Amino acid sequence: MKLRFRLPAAGLALTLLLTPMAQALTPDQTIGLLDTFYIDPLPQSVREQTTISGILEALGDPYTEYFTAEELAAFNASLSDVQQVGAGLSLSLTDGGLLVNRVIPDSAAEAGGLLAGDIVTAVDDTSLAGMDLNEASALLTGQEGTTFQLTYLREGQSHTVTLTRKAFVVPTAYGELMDGHIGYLTCDVFGDETADHVAESLGTYASQADRWIMDLRGNGGGNLTAALDTISCFTGPASRLVYLMQRDNSLSAQGSKMTQLTDAPLIVLTNGQSASASELVSAALRDTGSGLLVGERTYGKGVAQVLLDEHNLPQFFPDGDALKVTTYRFFSPAGTSNDTVGVMPHLLLDQSLADEAAVLLSASEPQGSTSGMVRMDWNGAWYIDLEQACSPDYQAAFTALLEALPDGVLLRQGTGSGWEATSADALAAACSLTDYAPRGFTDTAQSPYSEEIDLLATYGVLLGAGDGTFHPTQTLTRAQLCALLAQAINCRVPTGESQFSDVSMDDWYGLAVNALASMGLVTGVGGGRFDPDAPVSHEQFITILARLGRRLDLGLIQTWQDRPDTASAEYSGYSSWAWDSVWLLAQDEEGLLWASPADIDPTAATTREEAAALTCTLLCRLNLLPSLL
Repeated sequence: MKLRFRLPAAGLALTLLLTPMAQALTPDQTIGLLDTFYIDPLPQSVREQTTISGILEALGDPYTEYFTAEELAAFNASLSDVQQVGAGLSLSLTDGGLLVNRVIPDSAAEAGGLLAGDIVTAVDDTSLAGMDLNEASALLTGQEGTTFQLTYLREGQSHTVTLTRKAFVVPTAYGELMDGHIGYLTCDVFGDETADHVAESLGTYASQADRWIMDLRGNGGGNLTAALDTISCFTGPASRLVYLMQRDNSLSAQGSKMTQLTDAPLIVLTNGQSASASELVSAALRDTGSGLLVGERTYGKGVAQVLLDEHNLPQFFPDGDALKVTTYRFFSPAGTSNDTVGVMPHLLLDQSLADEAAVLLSASEPQGSTSGMVRMDWNGAWYIDLEQACSPDYQAAFTALLEALPDGVLLRQGTGSGWEATSADALAAACSLTDYAPRGFTDTAQSPYSEEIDLLATYGVLLGAGDGTFHPTQTLTRAQLCALLAQAINCRVPTGESQFSDVSMDDWYGLAVNALASMGLVTGVGGGRFDPDAPVSHEQFITILARLGRRLDLGLIQTWQDRPDTASAEYSGYSSWAWDSVWLLAQDEEGLLWASPADIDPTAATTREEAAALTCTLLCRLNLLPSLL
């Protein structure tokens, strides 16, 4: 699923006045369209290709695609509600069999009394034991009006019911009520109907739901308008929910006029397959303080495509084919890109425990006595029933939740008539959570940058030496720098040969070095070498972090464009190639650098703790890490 934009025909007129007669898209026309719309200048290797497939392969952008009419129809269908014929069950494969996750409304299964939590064991006389989901689905689907027997387990008892296959609709999003007060929204893709489905669910459960959970796990993106309207259901009308940047660095802001439909606290669930439009939604809800993100870091697709087809360019696509072209980089309301780096949730924990953690945080606000309750204040007020959290069914999720809490998050335990401060360690002890292990290192307490180091450890950015230590005062090598930044920004793993003769792709740092080099963040030392064991000087490190900031943040991009012709005299102690980068990071009023530029020795080796300090401060200032510093 891709984030799509529609271009107004008037915006194409000047470029496309001299168009050929209608015919199938040609390689020359493809080059022309890419020249006009693609986000970056085209390399010569692309222009040398003589086929459309060769052009797109040389371009190397997985999101720029050519669609035949049939492929376009399938792509559009993937962003819409789907009508199917069969039982109307959403199933998942578990150790116990095929678990019913959801019964589709107005389906044969609903008519037959099936419920979420049932285990389907057989269709007619065919056992489903050992079958995968595709094989089982084939038995459940069929011609409308045909009947079959379905056998299932409920609370250990076997039941058989006769069902008549009928048509049902699988919506792109749907809602349900959990525990009598939690509204649960599942959003699989942002299609044309999605915002209406979200709005309908918010209205249906408005009088019952005092908490909402929106599940974006596995949501690969979709339509921009649908994403913006979904955001506004929780924020209200807003004109700046996303910024779009074109090749010439021109900017436009987009928003939604959708009415706010709830002000109840919202938790958003994410994982590594939450991409594109779902990342846009997550980042906007984070930036506007409208939701708490729980789960895994998202995929990291921060670019958007336009769909060029017969509707906006009939001269080029008379046969119903289309070209989807990466045209924009998008940035969150705070001006942050999620490209490559993804959206980091407030609470980083395994997606398999995200549901339970979200439910724990969704206890209703106590009315009267606060006894037995825990309150967490972070992008809203969240309440936990301690008895539920300590129960066997929720201990694993509560352990993960407490481990994911950065230092500085305000936790309070109910006293009956009020609240008193508590800590994750105290709550873990109260519940006898034997597996509880705070993320951090054993040798950083005395570091002046211990808070920054601990925060990076909580979000999995620092991995340490593997034995629980970090060695904060040791010199940072070029290889270690690459490993740190590759982990911090979630680099894509490169393929092929190493760019450097002294770095093997099999070295522990090989993939990181080559990933950062391909992004233009680091360079070699000449002669095809990288010199991985050499120390990183302060001015080198500052320059690399400035490059990273200019890649990820609108404010730094625009400040860089407006930089003076010559650096201030106070940077004269630095090499001339570092002046602009030092100037850029020194512009932040709160201070991005760990000291004033005049107090930093440009040629001295960077220590591991200094690297952690600047990396953490930059990521927090850009809102890429939830900031508590």
